Amino acid sequence: MRLPDYRRRQIQQVAALPYRITPGGSAEVLLITSRDTQRWVVPKGNLMRGYSAHEAAAIEAYEEAGVRGIPCPTALGVFIYWKTRRARLAKQVSATLYPLSVVEQLEDWPEREQRTTRWFGLAEAAAAVDEPELKRLIAGFRAPPAPSGLASRVLPALQTRVRRRLPVLGWFHKLMPSQGRFFELFDAHAQTLVGGADALARLLHGEGAIPELIEEIVRREHEADDITRDVLQDVRRVFVTPFDRSAITDLIGVMDDAIDQMNQTANVIGLYGVTTFEPQMRDMAGIIVEAARIVAEAVPLLRSLGQNAGRLHELTGRLIQIEGHADHIHDQGLKALFKACKTDPMAFIVCKEIYSHLERIVDKFEDVANEIQGLVIDHA
Repeated sequence: MRLPDYRRRQIQQVAALPYRITPGGSAEVLLITSRDTQRWVVPKGNLMRGYSAHEAAAIEAYEEAGVRGIPCPTALGVFIYWKTRRARLAKQVSATLYPLSVVEQLEDWPEREQRTTRWFGLAEAAAAVDEPELKRLIAGFRAPPAPSGLASRVLPALQTRVRRRLPVLGWFHKLMPSQGRFFELFDAHAQTLVGGADALARLLHGEGAIPELIEEIVRREHEADDITRDVLQDVRRVFVTPFDRSAITDLIGVMDDAIDQMNQTANVIGLYGVTTFEPQMRDMAGIIVEAARIVAEAVPLLRSLGQNAGRLHELTGRLIQIEGHADHIHDQGLKALFKACKTDPMAFIVCKEIYSHLERIVDKFEDVANEIQGLVIDHA
């Protein structure tokens, strides 16, 4: 069967979405200008022999945008664009987009003289690029933190009418803000996950001194323990809670389990003096960074479950997707480790333990997704 012309012309590429999270919690992405037309694009290029797709995307981000970071091996999606070359027909390109958590922005890089780089907010970046699928992927990378405009003016009036009709809800509404700090504590705990995941990924990627990064993970785990203790104290003393008490304790429990497993991973690395890490370990760390980013976006949305149910469904779906990918990477890593360590069983035992902890971290993030899905089903 003869393929259509556009299918025969289509080529495959990889692309990176370099991002950073601002102190205010919003995401920014780095765009670059194309060399020919000077329009805003993301770093992208062809697959490279000897490198996986997400590793090739990270190399393109360094060469074209001058950033280094932690790539997630689970793609955000695919976008299509047309590439035109001199004296040749245009070719349709399918580019697979991978998120890249930026660790360092360099002052000099291979294509510095050929391109302009600029950090954009998500809405601004989505408007700046031309490709419709890329616009959608960038715009959906992180949801707006709060409702605005008409919704923010209409909701208070609606709530007032409801309270007039149902006085008990008015009493409940007045009670809620002064009882407990559940949402604020969940937000703070999510930030410890982001910090712990970032430190763990930098450790496995060789981005800093191992003792200092282990100390950072331990510090984040202690912060998380303090927050969990405050949540459990509030559950015992507060008469009215935003969710069922068991739902609160279950959610904070699995979040705390995730940071505990990060701490366990760091402890194993420090205990056995491990200084080099397998590629699959680094890939799992990239997935953990992405999982923590997703949880940090999802948790604040719990304040308005009905309004945010659709976005929460998207976020928990991606958590479950990347957990499945992590399982595959874990199995590949163990298989390669077994082949490499046939004459060194102790190295196999140590590395297998690291793999096991990394897998448990991702499993706990899947548990977070399941807990959030349960809240949406019960309360949205």
